[in-house]
Amino acid sequence: MLARRFAVGIVSVGLLNLGASVVSAQDYPSKTIRIVTTSVGGGSDFVARILSQGISGPLGQPVIVENRTPSVFATETASKAPPDGYTFLVTGGALWIYPLLYKAPYDAISSFSPISLITREVFVLAVHPSVPVKSVKELIAFAKARPGELNYSSGSPGSTYHLAVELFKTMAGINMVHVVYKGGAPAVASLVGGETQVTIHDAGFVMPHVKSGRLRALAVTSSTPSALVPGVPTLASVVPGYEAVGATGMWAPAKTHASIIIRINQEVVRLLNQPDIKEKFLNGGTEPVANSPEQFSTMTKSDISRVSKVIKDANIKVE
Repeated sequence: MLARRFAVGIVSVGLLNLGASVVSAQDYPSKTIRIVTTSVGGGSDFVARILSQGISGPLGQPVIVENRTPSVFATETASKAPPDGYTFLVTGGALWIYPLLYKAPYDAISSFSPISLITREVFVLAVHPSVPVKSVKELIAFAKARPGELNYSSGSPGSTYHLAVELFKTMAGINMVHVVYKGGAPAVASLVGGETQVTIHDAGFVMPHVKSGRLRALAVTSSTPSALVPGVPTLASVVPGYEAVGATGMWAPAKTHASIIIRINQEVVRLLNQPDIKEKFLNGGTEPVANSPEQFSTMTKSDISRVSKVIKDANIKVE
């Protein structure tokens, strides 16, 4: 996976207690817990608020959401918090992409202890109707016959969607020109208006325009078909091995005691398996996913390696 799914990790839950004070599972928690996340109304905030409401009761303590912007401030705040089980971080790809492009005030691997992946956001590869293609295979052939003639839109350099298109370009062997916009909404609007011809973006942004006939959806970027975009094939069915999805996860500061990590993971998994919670996430345009801290660690280390390669191969630099 790519972008917001690139998460940080640790070797094993069994190592989490190194340097942490001994915590009794029976005594935890004994006071208010905070979840630090990014701006109010954003995707990570949406996830954090569902989690805070859902785990507060079983834990027997209030769980509050604390918003910090920009996202690097939220991440830095969580990384510097005491590893006592009363501060957690909920965020997406900025956590691991930012240090690949900028000097970061934290280490994407060693500053955090992963708890679980929370959601998966599926992207859609879409084209303007003026492009005479109706499949990924046709788009690749069209682009190869016209190298550098197609423009694709995304937000700022190094954004999730920018990386997703660059991965597609590399794996498909095509050349398209990147046109940068100030955010995802203007990037999609440029495609609707015909200023650009191709984009990869969140299903929630793209599909309303597809349903109205103003855009054409060619594929989803997940490795398997998505319930969020029924009937749309995967890009991987034409470009084997391709996968680029967003993800939001939950972390604790590094060296948080293993008993706390396990307890919070259990509550998160329990919550995400509830039918009403699943429906709430799906209605919000994202798929609920939960895994173990070990799985989260293994998955994200692999993804960090992949996105690093995309940035290097595409020579992506930011000012």
